[in-house]
Amino acid sequence: MAYGAQSCWEIPGTYLVTELINEEDLLTIANQIARQKLAKGVAITDKHLAQQALQTLLQSREHEVFAMLFLDNQHRILAYEELFRGTLSSASVYPREVVKRALALNAAALMLVHNHPSGHPEPSRADIEITQRLQSALSLVDIRTLDHLVVASNGVVSLKQRGYMNS
Repeated sequence: MAYGAQSCWEIPGTYLVTELINEEDLLTIANQIARQKLAKGVAITDKHLAQQALQTLLQSREHEVFAMLFLDNQHRILAYEELFRGTLSSASVYPREVVKRALALNAAALMLVHNHPSGHPEPSRADIEITQRLQSALSLVDIRTLDHLVVASNGVVSLKQRGYMNS
């Protein structure tokens, strides 16, 4: 692990940092840990852990990023990819590109995620509409859309839990 951090054998999930670190270093370490939790082959068995890792990766971005977790039939991660990058308040998302990438990875399911740089995770009408368009496009090729998470520094909103997605 970078910055002299080593896993402590005494307490699982804790790390010993052997030198002084600043806030930027700490964020880098947090991002490294989040990426490990989203590594290829890891099964998504606890959606709250996935939400935390995704929030860590995206909450501090100064522009919108639209990403996906591509999963196999057992919900093991095939890939985490940031497909679209936008501006401070929006990102253009192209369903054709999402379907193309999901098929290339042979994904059976996926989770959509994007950030709100404003810090507020409340989904917009555009967020709801693109979710429904993507879910429809992906269902045509038998790929399940498990959820769409909107992440921000003030929390995470699941569009599935809000009832904006088909079951």
